[in-house]
Amino acid sequence: NDAAKQDAQCENLIAQGIKILILAPHDAKSAAAIVDKAHKAGIKVISYDRLIMGADVDLYLSFDNVKVGELQGEYITKLVPKGKYVVLAGSPTDNNATLFKQGAMKFIKPLADKGDIKIVMEQAVKDWQPSEAMKLMENALTSNNNDIQAVLAPNDGTAGGVIQALAAQKLDGKIPVTGQDSELQAAQRIVQGTQTMTIFKDTRELGKAAIEAAIKMAKGEPVGANDMVNNDKINVPSLLLTPVAVDKSNIDKVLIESGYLKKEDVYKK
Repeated sequence: NDAAKQDAQCENLIAQGIKILILAPHDAKSAAAIVDKAHKAGIKVISYDRLIMGADVDLYLSFDNVKVGELQGEYITKLVPKGKYVVLAGSPTDNNATLFKQGAMKFIKPLADKGDIKIVMEQAVKDWQPSEAMKLMENALTSNNNDIQAVLAPNDGTAGGVIQALAAQKLDGKIPVTGQDSELQAAQRIVQGTQTMTIFKDTRELGKAAIEAAIKMAKGEPVGANDMVNNDKINVPSLLLTPVAVDKSNIDKVLIESGYLKKEDVYKK
């Protein structure tokens, strides 16, 4: 969570004469300066999992982040087509957070416009901090006398904070809460019934794809981009992997059988 430190780390790598820089930017906008420095040194930059904004990035590698939000929005609106919603978004410095929300609102906004859904709170969570999400949820519960029917939490960390606030009011498991990342604690909460769903983005596949792309780039070969994503400067060639929605019905198949999580850890008493 330190853009200045990341900048210094990259300067150090550039000075070492690397060929390719794989960068997961902390601050999507200020990281543009790192891309400029790398390019001046003849180094190509892969924007990893988060898109660097306003720079001539060579490749963006991530999951289809609008799709992630769509999966969350579709899931929660099918489950709760009417009622009061708390809509949380990720960190304002993370472009992914914007994309997740954009995807989710494709499903939530039409129902809100129709009057079926009332959004009682719509807030970004600073640095994705669970403690911030918990505070926001406490405020939402207080100002609505606990009368809330659904929570769009952008990831599993913020979902954890939301669920802590709900648990304090003995409402955990009674109000659906979305998530994302398929963290172990979230999988445990899904099995226990306090978190409703998460999104699986197989980071093993993303890591593999990044190294394969870096090797191809270093050899001057095409990396096989399958999309373009605009970063306010150019349409960045992109390699986007497919996310999967996970709940109680498919958690064993998707997370355990794939070897991503261990059954004994997920079903820990």
